[in-house]
Amino acid sequence: MEFLPSLPVLAAFTLASFVLTITPGPDMTLFLGRALGQGRAAGLAAMFGAVTGIVIHTLLAAFGISALLAASPKAFLALKIVGALYLLWLAVDAIRNGSAFTLKSEKTRQTTLFGNWLTGIGINLMNPKIVLFFITFLPQFITPGDSNAMGKIIFLGLYFILFACVCCSLMIIAVDHIAASLKKNRKVTRFIDWLFAGIFSAFAIRMLLTERG
Repeated sequence: MEFLPSLPVLAAFTLASFVLTITPGPDMTLFLGRALGQGRAAGLAAMFGAVTGIVIHTLLAAFGISALLAASPKAFLALKIVGALYLLWLAVDAIRNGSAFTLKSEKTRQTTLFGNWLTGIGINLMNPKIVLFFITFLPQFITPGDSNAMGKIIFLGLYFILFACVCCSLMIIAVDHIAASLKKNRKVTRFIDWLFAGIFSAFAIRMLLTERG
């Protein structure tokens, strides 16, 4: 099949995908936090929300829309601002209402699976780094002038999604197993609330500092 890359290319892409998957980012921060606080299902819902965003990014990259967006200073700036504000909102929300790590109680606000899924989509689509990732990373595994470039980009994007889903699901399951012990200590859970709020804030700052490549 013409849209399939060669085995050496696929092997190199798999290794690069593994490194990218285990590198902490806003998406991972979100779904691991939800897995700890609300359980495995919530973590998986947030993860699949991020996956939905990646599917959209893959299609946009394949059809060249992401490249057009990154080339437009105003559009790119708007995306950075909206994405950073969204992350800062999540950080403030974690401190005010308790993040996903907060002990469950009658007053603890729980997010529905659909809500977790929507949050995952939002945090993924509003990250300009992901736009740049798909227009700089995927093309490295495509030969210039390849008539099947679009098909190969879509294949690699979907392959990355499948690979990341397996890795992230294993992480969510592992986190779910230690959630009970973490929740027994209120000071620990509150510390984690502040820690993840700080991480979200740091990602927001990094997002604002992202330059167009």
